[in-house]
Amino acid sequence: MAVDIVHVITTLDTGGAEAMLYKLLRHWPRESGAAHHVVSLKDMGAYGAKIAAMGIGVTVLDMPAGRATPGGMARLYALLRQRRVDIVQTWLYHADLLGLILGKMSGVSRVVWNIRCSRMDLGRYSRSTRLVFSALVRLSCLPDAVVANSAAGRAAHEAAGYRPRQWRVLPNGFDTNLFRPDASAREALRQELGISAEAPVIGMVARFDPMKAHDTFFAAAARLRRWRPGIRFALVGEGMTADNRAVMSLIRRHDLHSSVRLLGRRDGLQRCYPAFDLHTLSSAFGEGFPNVIGEAMACGVPCVATDVGDSAAIIQETGMVAGPNDPSALAEAWEAVLSMSPEARAALGRRARERIVNTYEISKIAKAYDRLYNELCAA
Repeated sequence: MAVDIVHVITTLDTGGAEAMLYKLLRHWPRESGAAHHVVSLKDMGAYGAKIAAMGIGVTVLDMPAGRATPGGMARLYALLRQRRVDIVQTWLYHADLLGLILGKMSGVSRVVWNIRCSRMDLGRYSRSTRLVFSALVRLSCLPDAVVANSAAGRAAHEAAGYRPRQWRVLPNGFDTNLFRPDASAREALRQELGISAEAPVIGMVARFDPMKAHDTFFAAAARLRRWRPGIRFALVGEGMTADNRAVMSLIRRHDLHSSVRLLGRRDGLQRCYPAFDLHTLSSAFGEGFPNVIGEAMACGVPCVATDVGDSAAIIQETGMVAGPNDPSALAEAWEAVLSMSPEARAALGRRARERIVNTYEISKIAKAYDRLYNELCAA
């Protein structure tokens, strides 16, 4: 059955939801015959042009962050009316609300929400986000299905009051041909950063956001450096730059100037992970299935993460997990991995990659999405 799907997403910038949508579209099973169109409420971001280059239509509504405009809503309504749309798949809270309302108004028979987080500390975010979430709880019986990328995400939203017609947990997937061990990439990034081949390096790929708890990261880094003066930390992501006053304040507070490298936002993360001896994630809340953990593991890099979302379930015996908001526990977990012999740590990295290849390869996840859409249409 050839299914026509319109994906409505808040933005096409560099977040995990945007990356997952792009990966799904790249690896969609050819035999399905499905047609896709992508609508971004805000802008083209980092992925819009890449998706368009695949021959998939992209519509940008140019709405301000957190606010729906009459013109943008009218354009989305008209697009859904003009196309013979089978399914509207929405990504992230604002898109869930707008896609549900305009999808039903335009006569689309099937709407699917997509949850990418677990328990959010909404007090740290805007009033509009809190209002949107409250509305989604009340309207959650209306979409035909709600996809969560983690068991923790489903549980958190059920606890908040979500009551959809059906749940489906579909984890993130990874291109394991793109994300793989790469000795030349390891050497190149270390040379760029002025880090010797022998120096231990902990990397973290995460935007600067309350969810990611960089305060915990830097406190743990200061503790670990007392044990390992030669340790180096490489931070990648939006806001991880020297012009971010909050980041620089944390570095000064913990006297980490000589130990930290700030790389900012980077394309081609597959060329960053291999330079790390371990990858970490210090999140305090909100994670569902962190893409960066799966990407690092696919590159053969052991991971140490806080026990938020499905991180522990992903890592299992291939790395370590520490409690959130606990710098001492995080530093001790880092030290436990770095204390392994090079051979033991390499074996841990191999098992990490095997886990991603066997369980989370992107083509398997794309087929699961395709099956869901066909089931909904057949019903």
